[in-house]
Amino acid sequence: MKLSELYKKQKPGLSFEIFPPKRDSFLSDIEPTLEIMADLKPDYIGITFGAGGSVANNKTIEIARLIKEKYHVEPMVHMTCLNYNKKDIDEYATMMVEYGIDNCLALRGDRREGEAPKRDFAYASELTAYLKSKWDFCIAGGCYPEGHPECGSRKKDMDNLKKKVDAGDELLISQLFLDNEFFYDFKKGLDERGINIPVTPGIMPVINSAQFEKMSTLCGASIPARFRRIMDRYEDRPDALFDAGLYYMTSQVIDLIASGTDGIHLYTMNRPSVAKRLAEAIRTIVP
Repeated sequence: MKLSELYKKQKPGLSFEIFPPKRDSFLSDIEPTLEIMADLKPDYIGITFGAGGSVANNKTIEIARLIKEKYHVEPMVHMTCLNYNKKDIDEYATMMVEYGIDNCLALRGDRREGEAPKRDFAYASELTAYLKSKWDFCIAGGCYPEGHPECGSRKKDMDNLKKKVDAGDELLISQLFLDNEFFYDFKKGLDERGINIPVTPGIMPVINSAQFEKMSTLCGASIPARFRRIMDRYEDRPDALFDAGLYYMTSQVIDLIASGTDGIHLYTMNRPSVAKRLAEAIRTIVP
């Protein structure tokens, strides 16, 4: 099912994001995680695009096929374009069609150190337009509630986001943020520009302080004083940080749901315990 159809029928409740394991025995590594997550009955599971290599060797599609055929959950594959040409994208899209995968998250992707980008695509909007010209997928786009860290200004970031929507993005999934007011202000800016497609906030729990510092820097997410106190207090006590981070995340999610948000997309870091704890905490709150 296309996610655009799901959003028309109802507001999705909870969706998860996972990444392909790096080991060659990736199916045996990922299946226990998928089994637990599928039992929580998410609306869909997103799979990040494996870094490096050719699209033919990318594990994202194979994991998406497993999610759809064995666990009967709708998958959404990530697709990046900066380091791939049109031939690569066609190969990837053809595999999606072959395995009945209807949904993808179109992204620019990160620059690779020591490797020049390919010339066919410079921006995610170009990837979206290309996919829409050849394939019948539901395409989602990424967005940054606090602005893209490379953009320079919020206005320019919003203008670029409008280009992606005009190119064919049918829904948006946000990068992480720790202060919901940034997301509400971002939504207001979308409304002012007539961007009225569904926007699902992406939420990431803090279960490792060093890892989170790196992610928040990459995504341009600011760290509120309240949250900084939690990290400073418990960074040397992993179990306490895990519990405190999940509590903070849960309170953030409850506030977003109470404000009528279009579902919650949880960056699980391949930790089924994170997905399970959140699902249990909000089981009577999410539709």
